[in-house]
Amino acid sequence: MTTAIRKSNPPSRDSDATKNRIMDAAEDEFARAGLLGARTEAIAANTGVTKAMIFYHFGDKEGLYRAVLDRSVTKRLLALQKVDLQSVDPVEALGRYLKMFMRHAKDSPKVPPIFLFESMQNKGRFYTDMFVAVTYTPVIDILKRGIESGHFRKLDPEQTAVNVIGMCVFYYTSYNNVRSLWPAGTDLMSDEMKERHTRETIDMVIASVLNPEHIVSKSA
Repeated sequence: MTTAIRKSNPPSRDSDATKNRIMDAAEDEFARAGLLGARTEAIAANTGVTKAMIFYHFGDKEGLYRAVLDRSVTKRLLALQKVDLQSVDPVEALGRYLKMFMRHAKDSPKVPPIFLFESMQNKGRFYTDMFVAVTYTPVIDILKRGIESGHFRKLDPEQTAVNVIGMCVFYYTSYNNVRSLWPAGTDLMSDEMKERHTRETIDMVIASVLNPEHIVSKSA
């Protein structure tokens, strides 16, 4: 008797692409309403898939939410690994980190609003230690090094790190509130405006932490 050999179906080449399309649409929806207000029907409609397909890939809405957050932290971690923060002085290191962080914010402007909802709705339940490690810890370490070397004034590294990141992301969480500061029709999410925000923020952060005495002694 011959036995038929059952071949397993190979994974679909479009599986990863489908998951990324779903996460892109989910990112928009979570930025609009957070985890609690997001509707899987809207995500499915904007992706062109069924709700069943979303649940197949992610289990449920919370699973999809976690996947969106994980993708964000992975992107930031990979970007951070490409930045040399150790072989340069603290001023240069802070500038390099901010450029990397702001580039990530520029490319993923929907992520900061999601984190705002995460704080308000979920009390930070899904904001893992990994987000702290790739967002705040590098800034705290650079600030401490700069204080010790005299490049930066005496300040509270943890409090300052929170304020620094706040300066970076407030633009993206509140642009609908502050857009009236610009002429009607100005697109605050255009590449030009996001780049302007990046330059202004980095200049302001560096200027706010520098030690005036170090600047004077260096120029003397």
